[in-house]
Amino acid sequence: MDESPEPLQQDTGPVLVRRQRPAPQGLCEMLKARLWRSCSCSMLCARALVQDLLPATRWLRQYRLREYLAGDIMSGLVIGIILVPQAIAYSLLAGLQPIYSLYTSFFANLIYFLMGTSRHVSVGIFSLLCLMVGQVVDRELQLAGFDPSQEGLQPGANSSILNSSDAMLDCGRDCYAIRIATALTLMTGLYQVLMGVLRLGFVSAYLSQPLLDGFAMGASVTILTSQLKHLLGVRIPRHQGPGMVVLTWLSLLRSAGQANVCDVVTSTVCLAVLLAAKELSDRYRRRLRVPLPTELLVIVVATLVSHFGQLHRRFGSSVAGDIPTGFMPPQVPEPRLMQRVALDAVALALVGAAFSISLAEMFARNHGYSVRANQELLAVGCCNVLPAFLHCFATSAALAKSLVKTATGCRTQLSSVVSATVVLLVLLALAPLFHDLQRSVLACVIVVSLRGALRKVWDLPRLWRMSPADALVWAGTAATCMLVSTEAGLLAGVILSLLSLAGRTQRPRATLLARIGNSAFYEDATEFEGLVPEPGVRVFRFGGPLYYANKDFFLRSLYSLTGLDAGCVAARRKERGSEWEVGDGGPAQGKDLGAVSSRAALAPAAAGFHTVVIDCAPLLFLDAAGVTTLQDLRRDYGALGISLLLACCSPPVRDVLSRGGFLGEGPGDVAEEEQLFLSVHDAVQTARARHRELEATDAHP
Repeated sequence: MDESPEPLQQDTGPVLVRRQRPAPQGLCEMLKARLWRSCSCSMLCARALVQDLLPATRWLRQYRLREYLAGDIMSGLVIGIILVPQAIAYSLLAGLQPIYSLYTSFFANLIYFLMGTSRHVSVGIFSLLCLMVGQVVDRELQLAGFDPSQEGLQPGANSSILNSSDAMLDCGRDCYAIRIATALTLMTGLYQVLMGVLRLGFVSAYLSQPLLDGFAMGASVTILTSQLKHLLGVRIPRHQGPGMVVLTWLSLLRSAGQANVCDVVTSTVCLAVLLAAKELSDRYRRRLRVPLPTELLVIVVATLVSHFGQLHRRFGSSVAGDIPTGFMPPQVPEPRLMQRVALDAVALALVGAAFSISLAEMFARNHGYSVRANQELLAVGCCNVLPAFLHCFATSAALAKSLVKTATGCRTQLSSVVSATVVLLVLLALAPLFHDLQRSVLACVIVVSLRGALRKVWDLPRLWRMSPADALVWAGTAATCMLVSTEAGLLAGVILSLLSLAGRTQRPRATLLARIGNSAFYEDATEFEGLVPEPGVRVFRFGGPLYYANKDFFLRSLYSLTGLDAGCVAARRKERGSEWEVGDGGPAQGKDLGAVSSRAALAPAAAGFHTVVIDCAPLLFLDAAGVTTLQDLRRDYGALGISLLLACCSPPVRDVLSRGGFLGEGPGDVAEEEQLFLSVHDAVQTARARHRELEATDAHP
């Protein structure tokens, strides 16, 4: 017969808890250990390195053929069918020939299949990056002497010859445009690979979601504005620089009377069909196992109508023109152009990395696996570096295609190989069939794809109610993108986000705490009713870090809430000797944390407390200025006979206090045990016990 376990005996007495400090490791030893781990080589380490750089070599061996293959093939076919019309359409945004968009879609899918850690992300052409590439291409083409209003998709555009002495004389417009794009793409990829090697994947976290949403909204309005001329069939100059959106709208209004009737009718019909199909797909998405390939159907029908109706010859409607088949020989991007676009590539690298990492992490959370941010940077960077030698332009993860990929049963990145196969079929055989496709139809495909990003404007009121600071970041980023430029919008969003973060840490909430009944818990006295203040003890909570930027606000808050400016009073006492001046003001009422009146009380008895307890639980970190502030505060309070105690300090805060000289020298020193407490209640009870002992000593000398 088994014996029942003995009941645990609970000891109600005090328990002494000492912190076990980690063994100190010198900087040289730490660097030596890391260098040894990095440089040590063996077959096992080499195999792990290859598997880390090429995750496909790991998960392909564990591929479940019967369980995964059907879903991967289905999602790959659907994404491939969607990629073809989008690749042709997005070439309008990038100012390049459609064949280069097809190259980009093909190579990006294959490279990410080998190097990506996300199972569901679709990497390829992305509308925001296409817009940013197109703006750089247009600027450089204009500087090279080309007509800014000339379009690369127009038949015969390749025959224009560069008249600038800075470039090769045998290079036409489209030839020079792809050279600019590949140079920009190579620089973008190099930045992303460098970020991955330096393990800077965390940098993308500083591009907050409101920033990215506002950037997507502003860039979408810019994209919509750039496509209106194709919808109307008018020829207007492609404006550059600040105010591009406003100038484009003014040019459209002046040229509205010259609109091509054929393009307007085509755009109206295509937009109606595409929008209606999208709404029906969204409404019945649970019943539809496979999304309707509406874009492909519209493009096929529009191409047939344009071909047999001879719309280009009869009505002057602009068409896609010749789309060659096959692959071009590799070409090294020009170093001169790389130097010119190096600064522009920074914005592309950050945007591409931020969207790619955020989407990979989102799908990983939803499906219960993990991704590596630094490897994602390497994967997306290689999707730009290697294809830059093969006439491709910048790519990143795209949300819309990733959602479709997930909805159609994708289980692994093998679906990307299927999508690349579909694009390869178009590259080798089907591309010339789109010769007579109207550019207004391509513009319709682009505009409809912006539907999700444009709808984000309805999220702004909810975001304002939840966090006004985030709403200002959203609005500021979107407005700067629309009124100035996309690069300026990204920079403005980063600056606003950092200012928002600095503002929240510079002026955090500061309150006095009171006891909840007879419990050992304390809460904000202004937020809750029925709390019991501790007599003779002020419990102060500062809801943020204590560092150089907010140390003055920390002191003003403490002095205002307690009604005693310890620094000023201690200085006056030092000047006047033992003469004490008693003020007529009690503890501050209300929430004004500004300057404290100079007529504050000088004596602890007049102030109404003998101890100040600082709740350090929200104190994330301290710097040298913060430690100095606490030291000065303890000195000033000590001069007035008031004790300063700290409670709930985290181990990092304890380490900083110890290294800064606030505590005793040795571990477990009595000074540390007398100043730091594990809970606010322990600090309050200790303060009251010490005060009673002091009163008893004074009563019986």
